[in-house]
Amino acid sequence: MLDPLPIPPNDLRRAIGDANFDNPTGALIYDEVPAAAYERVFDFGCGCGRLARQLMQQRQARPRSYLGIDLNRAAVQWASTNLSTLDQSYRFEHFDVFNLQFNPATKQTQLPFPTLDTFTLAIAHSVFTHILESDVVFYMREIARILAKDSRFVSTWFLFDKKFFPMMQEFQNSLYIQIADPTNAVIYDREFVKTLFRACGLTIIRAVSPELRGFQWKLVAVPNTATVDQAEAEFPDDNAPFGLARPPTSRLRDQPLSK
Repeated sequence: MLDPLPIPPNDLRRAIGDANFDNPTGALIYDEVPAAAYERVFDFGCGCGRLARQLMQQRQARPRSYLGIDLNRAAVQWASTNLSTLDQSYRFEHFDVFNLQFNPATKQTQLPFPTLDTFTLAIAHSVFTHILESDVVFYMREIARILAKDSRFVSTWFLFDKKFFPMMQEFQNSLYIQIADPTNAVIYDREFVKTLFRACGLTIIRAVSPELRGFQWKLVAVPNTATVDQAEAEFPDDNAPFGLARPPTSRLRDQPLSK
């Protein structure tokens, strides 16, 4: 374990909300992922290295290679300067796609992952909660492309049940909380997400309900080619306590309605 590890500055930590950057016990960062799956890690939306720092602190199953990509150039630069220099098996790259808050200079919203390698663990924490429906299929296919045979894919999603919204069209599967910046939070229909995983050759083998009612679900999936049990998981009820976990707001905030 590398100790002490640099801690990102406050502005970069605030950009990803209230999150833990340390792994003081040295345990595996995901109880649902076996130790063997940590060999080659792909971190989609790595930010300033929150999960990378936790992986560096694991007592067992330290990755032999790690690639993190993120659209926040400042976060990637910090991680490269402060973490890659401590362990060169950790690599961080800027992913130059549009985001109103963190990468507004470009217009492209779909870009292939910058790798031809396959990975034993792919992570997308707080990523698909900010990807628009018009782009979600593309990135799920990219995830499927880079997964090794017996890999794991851990992702988080905001979910709702479309049957409670009879006004929605068949082709409409997502809800948004901010008009000026729809990526601020994207909420997907649960059945749409299940179908999307299946269409991309992935099976959700575990669904972990949110810690706060209506917040992020954690989904663990495997490729359909995996040798492990591929029984699709049942989704438990969301019986978590109510609370607040608001995302950082965009530079362009919605204006209140005029009186």
